[in-house]
Amino acid sequence: MLEKEKIRKFIIDALNEDIGKIDLTTTFLIPSTAIVKADIISNSSGIVAGLPLVEMVYDILDRGIRIKYNISEGGEIEPDKAVCYIEGQATSILKGERLALNLLSHASGIATTTKRYVDKTRPYNVDIYDTRKTTPNMRYIEKYAVRIGGGKNHRMGLYDQVLIKDNHLAVLKELRDKAKSQNSAVITDSVKTARKRAQKNVKVEVEVKNIAEFEEAIATDVDIIMLDNMPPGEIKEAVKIRDVGGAKGRRIILEASGNITLENIEEYAKTGVDRISIGAITHSPERMDFSLDVI
Repeated sequence: MLEKEKIRKFIIDALNEDIGKIDLTTTFLIPSTAIVKADIISNSSGIVAGLPLVEMVYDILDRGIRIKYNISEGGEIEPDKAVCYIEGQATSILKGERLALNLLSHASGIATTTKRYVDKTRPYNVDIYDTRKTTPNMRYIEKYAVRIGGGKNHRMGLYDQVLIKDNHLAVLKELRDKAKSQNSAVITDSVKTARKRAQKNVKVEVEVKNIAEFEEAIATDVDIIMLDNMPPGEIKEAVKIRDVGGAKGRRIILEASGNITLENIEEYAKTGVDRISIGAITHSPERMDFSLDVI
Protein backbone atom coordinates (compact mmCIF):
# COMPACT_ATOMS: atom_id res chain seq x y z
CA MET A 1 0.00 0.00 0.00
CA LEU A 2 1.31 3.44 -0.96
CA GLU A 3 0.72 5.97 1.82
CA LYS A 4 -0.05 9.04 -0.26
CA GLU A 5 0.44 11.57 2.52
CA LYS A 6 4.11 10.56 2.71
CA ILE A 7 4.73 11.74 -0.85
CA ARG A 8 2.22 14.53 -1.36
CA LYS A 9 4.78 17.27 -0.64
CA PHE A 10 7.29 15.58 -2.97
CA ILE A 11 4.80 15.63 -5.85
CA ILE A 12 3.83 19.25 -5.18
CA ASP A 13 7.52 20.22 -5.19
CA ALA A 14 8.08 18.26 -8.41
CA LEU A 15 5.16 20.01 -10.10
CA ASN A 16 6.48 23.38 -8.99
CA GLU A 17 9.93 22.47 -10.32
CA ASP A 18 8.48 21.70 -13.74
CA ILE A 19 5.71 24.29 -14.08
CA GLY A 20 7.12 27.17 -12.05
CA LYS A 21 4.78 30.17 -12.08
CA ILE A 22 3.33 29.39 -15.50
CA ASP A 23 3.39 26.79 -18.28
CA LEU A 24 4.13 29.25 -21.05
CA THR A 25 3.28 27.02 -24.01
CA THR A 26 0.04 25.61 -22.69
CA THR A 27 -1.16 28.95 -21.34
CA PHE A 28 -0.40 30.78 -24.61
CA LEU A 29 -1.93 28.19 -26.93
CA ILE A 30 -4.63 26.11 -25.22
CA PRO A 31 -8.01 27.59 -24.16
CA SER A 32 -8.82 26.94 -20.52
CA THR A 33 -12.23 25.60 -21.60
CA ALA A 34 -10.80 22.86 -23.83
CA ILE A 35 -11.67 19.31 -22.71
CA VAL A 36 -9.68 16.37 -24.11
CA LYS A 37 -9.34 12.63 -23.83
CA ALA A 38 -5.97 10.88 -23.71
CA ASP A 39 -4.38 7.47 -23.20
CA ILE A 40 -1.14 6.65 -21.42
CA ILE A 41 0.47 4.05 -23.66
CA SER A 42 3.21 1.57 -22.78
CA ASN A 43 6.06 1.54 -25.29
CA SER A 44 7.82 -1.39 -23.64
CA SER A 45 6.95 -4.54 -21.73
CA GLY A 46 7.20 -4.98 -17.99
CA ILE A 47 5.52 -4.58 -14.61
CA VAL A 48 3.39 -1.47 -14.15
CA ALA A 49 4.04 0.40 -10.92
CA GLY A 50 3.11 3.96 -10.04
CA LEU A 51 -0.55 4.24 -11.03
CA PRO A 52 -1.36 5.90 -7.68
CA LEU A 53 1.39 8.44 -8.45
CA VAL A 54 -0.25 9.36 -11.75
CA GLU A 55 -3.54 9.77 -9.92
CA MET A 56 -1.92 12.00 -7.28
CA VAL A 57 -0.31 14.25 -9.89
CA TYR A 58 -3.64 14.95 -11.54
CA ASP A 59 -5.58 15.11 -8.28
CA ILE A 60 -3.25 17.87 -7.07
CA LEU A 61 -3.48 19.74 -10.38
CA ASP A 62 -7.19 19.36 -11.03
CA ARG A 63 -9.74 17.29 -9.11
CA GLY A 64 -11.93 17.29 -12.20
CA ILE A 65 -9.61 14.96 -14.11
CA ARG A 66 -11.07 11.48 -14.59
CA ILE A 67 -8.81 8.43 -14.88
CA LYS A 68 -9.90 4.92 -15.87
CA TYR A 69 -7.29 2.17 -15.53
CA ASN A 70 -6.94 -0.69 -17.99
CA ILE A 71 -4.48 -2.60 -15.81
CA SER A 72 -3.97 -3.12 -12.10
CA GLU A 73 -0.93 -1.98 -10.16
CA GLY A 74 1.69 -4.71 -10.45
CA GLY A 75 0.20 -6.13 -13.64
CA GLU A 76 2.28 -7.06 -16.68
CA ILE A 77 1.89 -5.04 -19.85
CA GLU A 78 3.09 -5.33 -23.44
CA PRO A 79 4.09 -2.55 -25.86
CA ASP A 80 1.36 -0.48 -27.53
CA LYS A 81 -1.16 -1.21 -24.76
CA ALA A 82 -3.08 1.52 -22.95
CA VAL A 83 -2.32 1.75 -19.24
CA CYS A 84 -5.14 4.17 -18.53
CA TYR A 85 -7.62 6.60 -20.06
CA ILE A 86 -7.67 10.25 -18.94
CA GLU A 87 -10.34 12.85 -19.55
CA GLY A 88 -10.57 16.46 -18.44
CA GLN A 89 -9.30 19.98 -18.89
CA ALA A 90 -6.58 19.98 -21.55
CA THR A 91 -4.39 22.50 -19.74
CA SER A 92 -4.28 20.33 -16.60
CA ILE A 93 -3.56 17.13 -18.52
CA LEU A 94 -0.70 18.77 -20.41
CA LYS A 95 0.83 20.36 -17.31
CA GLY A 96 0.95 17.04 -15.48
CA GLU A 97 2.00 14.91 -18.45
CA ARG A 98 5.77 14.86 -17.95
CA LEU A 99 5.79 14.32 -14.19
CA ALA A 100 3.15 11.58 -14.40
CA LEU A 101 5.11 9.77 -17.12
CA ASN A 102 8.46 10.22 -15.36
CA LEU A 103 7.16 8.71 -12.12
CA LEU A 104 5.38 5.88 -13.91
CA SER A 105 8.48 5.09 -16.00
CA HIS A 106 10.82 5.10 -13.03
CA ALA A 107 8.62 3.10 -10.67
CA SER A 108 7.74 0.56 -13.36
CA GLY A 109 11.41 0.18 -14.24
CA ILE A 110 12.26 -0.63 -10.62
CA ALA A 111 9.36 -3.08 -10.31
CA THR A 112 10.30 -4.79 -13.57
CA THR A 113 13.99 -5.05 -12.64
CA THR A 114 13.10 -6.38 -9.19
CA LYS A 115 10.83 -9.04 -10.66
CA ARG A 116 13.65 -10.27 -12.90
CA TYR A 117 15.78 -10.93 -9.81
CA VAL A 118 12.85 -12.47 -7.95
CA ASP A 119 12.05 -14.80 -10.86
CA LYS A 120 15.68 -15.91 -11.11
CA THR A 121 15.80 -16.89 -7.45
CA ARG A 122 12.29 -18.27 -7.02
CA PRO A 123 13.40 -21.95 -6.87
CA TYR A 124 15.87 -21.28 -4.04
CA ASN A 125 13.73 -19.93 -1.19
CA VAL A 126 15.66 -16.67 -0.94
CA ASP A 127 14.26 -13.14 -0.65
CA ILE A 128 15.40 -10.17 -2.73
CA TYR A 129 15.96 -6.96 -0.75
CA ASP A 130 16.69 -3.40 -1.78
CA THR A 131 19.27 -1.09 -0.20
CA ARG A 132 19.69 2.62 0.60
CA LYS A 133 21.11 3.25 -2.88
CA THR A 134 18.12 5.35 -3.83
CA THR A 135 17.44 8.72 -5.46
CA PRO A 136 17.39 11.55 -2.87
CA ASN A 137 13.83 12.34 -1.76
CA MET A 138 12.45 9.41 -3.77
CA ARG A 139 13.30 6.56 -1.40
CA TYR A 140 9.73 5.90 -0.28
CA ILE A 141 8.51 5.72 -3.88
CA GLU A 142 11.40 3.54 -5.01
CA LYS A 143 11.06 1.11 -2.13
CA TYR A 144 7.32 0.92 -2.84
CA ALA A 145 8.14 -0.04 -6.43
CA VAL A 146 10.45 -2.78 -5.16
CA ARG A 147 7.54 -4.31 -3.27
CA ILE A 148 5.33 -4.14 -6.35
CA GLY A 149 8.01 -6.16 -8.17
CA GLY A 150 7.97 -8.85 -5.48
CA GLY A 151 11.03 -7.70 -3.53
CA LYS A 152 11.33 -6.70 0.10
CA ASN A 153 12.55 -3.54 1.79
CA HIS A 154 15.75 -3.32 3.82
CA ARG A 155 15.83 -0.53 6.38
CA MET A 156 14.17 2.67 5.22
CA GLY A 157 16.98 4.81 6.60
CA LEU A 158 19.59 5.16 9.30
CA TYR A 159 16.87 5.50 11.92
CA ASP A 160 15.05 2.14 11.84
CA GLN A 161 17.76 -0.52 12.04
CA VAL A 162 21.33 -0.84 13.26
CA LEU A 163 23.69 -1.85 10.44
CA ILE A 164 27.34 -1.91 11.50
CA LYS A 165 29.24 -1.49 8.24
CA ASP A 166 32.92 -1.68 7.34
CA ASN A 167 33.47 2.05 7.81
CA HIS A 168 31.98 1.98 11.31
CA LEU A 169 34.39 -0.83 12.18
CA ALA A 170 37.29 1.01 10.52
CA VAL A 171 36.67 4.13 12.62
CA LEU A 172 36.47 2.07 15.82
CA LYS A 173 39.68 0.18 14.97
CA GLU A 174 41.50 3.46 14.36
CA LEU A 175 40.32 4.82 17.70
CA ARG A 176 41.61 1.69 19.43
CA ASP A 177 44.92 1.92 17.63
CA LYS A 178 45.33 5.52 18.79
CA ALA A 179 44.46 4.44 22.33
CA LYS A 180 46.92 1.53 22.03
CA SER A 181 44.16 -0.88 23.01
CA GLN A 182 44.98 -4.59 22.92
CA ASN A 183 41.34 -5.54 22.41
CA SER A 184 40.85 -6.55 18.76
CA ALA A 185 37.26 -7.85 19.06
CA VAL A 186 35.74 -4.79 17.39
CA ILE A 187 32.80 -6.67 15.86
CA THR A 188 31.94 -8.32 19.18
CA ASP A 189 32.08 -5.07 21.12
CA SER A 190 30.15 -3.15 18.45
CA VAL A 191 27.27 -5.60 18.46
CA LYS A 192 27.23 -5.66 22.27
CA THR A 193 27.10 -1.86 22.45
CA ALA A 194 24.43 -1.58 19.78
CA ARG A 195 22.30 -4.26 21.43
CA LYS A 196 22.61 -2.52 24.79
CA ARG A 197 21.62 0.91 23.44
CA ALA A 198 18.93 -0.06 20.92
CA GLN A 199 15.29 -0.69 21.77
CA LYS A 200 14.31 -4.35 21.88
CA ASN A 201 12.41 -4.27 18.60
CA VAL A 202 15.37 -2.78 16.65
CA LYS A 203 17.28 -5.30 14.55
CA VAL A 204 21.06 -5.33 14.75
CA GLU A 205 23.02 -6.29 11.62
CA VAL A 206 26.77 -6.41 11.05
CA GLU A 207 28.72 -6.52 7.80
CA VAL A 208 31.59 -8.96 7.41
CA LYS A 209 33.97 -9.54 4.50
CA ASN A 210 35.54 -12.93 5.24
CA ILE A 211 35.08 -16.13 7.24
CA ALA A 212 37.24 -14.92 10.14
CA GLU A 213 35.01 -11.89 10.67
CA PHE A 214 31.94 -14.06 10.16
CA GLU A 215 33.01 -16.46 12.93
CA GLU A 216 33.42 -13.52 15.30
CA ALA A 217 30.06 -12.07 14.33
CA ILE A 218 28.08 -15.30 14.62
CA ALA A 219 29.18 -15.70 18.23
CA THR A 220 27.51 -12.39 19.12
CA ASP A 221 23.90 -11.48 19.84
CA VAL A 222 23.39 -10.20 16.29
CA ASP A 223 20.17 -10.64 14.27
CA ILE A 224 21.55 -10.44 10.73
CA ILE A 225 25.00 -10.90 9.22
CA MET A 226 25.71 -9.30 5.84
CA LEU A 227 28.23 -11.28 3.82
CA ASP A 228 29.66 -8.43 1.78
CA ASN A 229 31.48 -9.13 -1.48
CA MET A 230 32.18 -12.70 -0.40
CA PRO A 231 32.32 -15.27 -3.22
CA PRO A 232 29.64 -18.01 -3.33
CA GLY A 233 32.05 -20.63 -2.02
CA GLU A 234 32.78 -18.68 1.16
CA ILE A 235 29.10 -17.83 1.60
CA LYS A 236 28.24 -21.52 1.39
CA GLU A 237 30.84 -22.18 4.09
CA ALA A 238 29.30 -19.46 6.29
CA VAL A 239 25.84 -21.00 5.86
CA LYS A 240 27.22 -24.37 6.90
CA ILE A 241 28.86 -22.89 10.00
CA ARG A 242 25.55 -21.26 10.93
CA ASP A 243 23.50 -24.38 10.29
CA VAL A 244 25.70 -26.83 12.21
CA GLY A 245 25.48 -24.83 15.39
CA GLY A 246 27.72 -21.83 14.99
CA ALA A 247 24.81 -19.58 15.96
CA LYS A 248 24.34 -21.49 19.25
CA GLY A 249 20.77 -22.44 18.50
CA ARG A 250 19.65 -18.98 17.39
CA ARG A 251 18.34 -18.34 13.86
CA ILE A 252 20.69 -15.66 12.54
CA ILE A 253 19.68 -14.34 9.13
CA LEU A 254 22.42 -14.39 6.50
CA GLU A 255 22.38 -11.76 3.77
CA ALA A 256 24.57 -11.79 0.65
CA SER A 257 25.44 -8.46 -0.93
CA GLY A 258 27.90 -6.88 -3.33
CA ASN A 259 28.53 -7.29 -7.06
CA ILE A 260 25.55 -9.59 -7.53
CA THR A 261 23.94 -9.41 -10.96
CA LEU A 262 21.23 -11.15 -12.94
CA GLU A 263 23.96 -13.23 -14.54
CA ASN A 264 25.42 -14.60 -11.29
CA ILE A 265 22.59 -14.35 -8.77
CA GLU A 266 21.62 -18.02 -9.02
CA GLU A 267 25.09 -19.00 -7.80
CA TYR A 268 24.51 -16.89 -4.69
CA ALA A 269 20.94 -18.13 -4.23
CA LYS A 270 22.16 -21.74 -4.26
CA THR A 271 24.41 -21.12 -1.23
CA GLY A 272 21.50 -21.22 1.20
CA VAL A 273 21.52 -17.59 2.30
CA ASP A 274 18.22 -16.21 3.52
CA ARG A 275 18.27 -13.04 1.46
CA ILE A 276 20.20 -11.13 -1.17
CA SER A 277 20.34 -7.33 -1.24
CA ILE A 278 20.70 -5.67 -4.64
CA GLY A 279 21.54 -1.97 -4.94
CA ALA A 280 21.04 -2.04 -8.71
CA ILE A 281 17.27 -2.48 -8.51
CA THR A 282 16.94 1.12 -7.34
CA HIS A 283 20.10 2.90 -8.43
CA SER A 284 20.29 1.69 -12.03
CA PRO A 285 17.06 0.05 -13.24
CA GLU A 286 16.14 0.10 -16.90
CA ARG A 287 13.26 2.56 -17.07
CA MET A 288 10.08 1.59 -18.85
CA ASP A 289 8.86 3.91 -21.59
CA PHE A 290 5.38 5.42 -21.59
CA SER A 291 3.76 8.18 -23.62
CA LEU A 292 0.58 10.21 -23.30
CA ASP A 293 -1.42 10.43 -26.55
CA VAL A 294 -4.37 12.79 -26.96
CA ILE A 295 -7.15 10.90 -28.76
